[in-house]
Amino acid sequence: MTDLLFSGVQPTNNLHIGNYIGALKQWTELQHRYHCMFCVVDLHAITVPQDPALLKKNILDIAATYLAVGIDPKRCTLFIQSEVPEHAELAWLLSTIAKTGELERMTQFKDKSVKRGENVSLGLFSYPVLMAADILLYDTTVVPVGDDQTQHLELARVLATRFNSQFGETFIAPQTLVQKTGARIMGLDDPSVKMSKSAASTYNFISIADDADTIRKKCLKAVTDTEGGVAYDVMKKPAISNLLTIYHHASGISIADIEKEYAGKGYGEFKKGLAEALITMLSPIQKKLSEYTSDPAELKKILDAGCRTAREQAEKKIKIVKEKMGIGR
Repeated sequence: MTDLLFSGVQPTNNLHIGNYIGALKQWTELQHRYHCMFCVVDLHAITVPQDPALLKKNILDIAATYLAVGIDPKRCTLFIQSEVPEHAELAWLLSTIAKTGELERMTQFKDKSVKRGENVSLGLFSYPVLMAADILLYDTTVVPVGDDQTQHLELARVLATRFNSQFGETFIAPQTLVQKTGARIMGLDDPSVKMSKSAASTYNFISIADDADTIRKKCLKAVTDTEGGVAYDVMKKPAISNLLTIYHHASGISIADIEKEYAGKGYGEFKKGLAEALITMLSPIQKKLSEYTSDPAELKKILDAGCRTAREQAEKKIKIVKEKMGIGR
């Protein structure tokens, strides 16, 4: 059986370079090694309040970004999660064997529930079960994740094993694929927190859509360490180490060679070089993104084809699951 890779991104705000380095750039390479299914996970997005009109726009923008960064629809299946209702159906079926204690231990839920207080939704609590359904629905064997998602993937493995034990062999327990460098890009304004689309300050991140002047401005304002010198040391120099990681992924130059290039030079000169590397990396992506968003008919055609492929597979799997559980006629 051919290994199948599944992954997706939430359509909340513009994607940033952390999303690109940690996920999308990796996807463009993985599509040559696996059969890939890439999804816009809009059902996950609504676990917190969204502006419906903006969400609709973001869904299409994220799909267009997938294509702009180099995801090939001839090699991969691209679709929108909510257009394949079996995702939600399998999430409910799996929720009957998931334990509340398992979900209460999820770090992301605990972090977000502290921020939201009494406004935490049931959807946010059961988010990891929906993620498990996304993965298990297609007999996924490999899932590329950031280090903050490994706990969720482990739950998917637990639920697959538990279901198989109770109802017979049905699901594959997927393997985790974590990128060695760049899996966790930190904020430009605070290297102790992950770069985030929802950060309070726009100087936390560089959006894939940011123009050249904005990129230069954000890079020059990026936080650096009290100790001078462009050198990679996560413990002693977390800020410059984060910027070096970004520079490496933007330019393709090794971190060691970047250190040599800026030996004896100040942070200001380094940041200027970082900005130009990012502009060079993002320019062709931005051009393609503009082409796809200006031609929604082509984007719709690709998403419609992906939806048909995904539904065909999902319908077969959900039928097996329901038969194993003894529900329906």
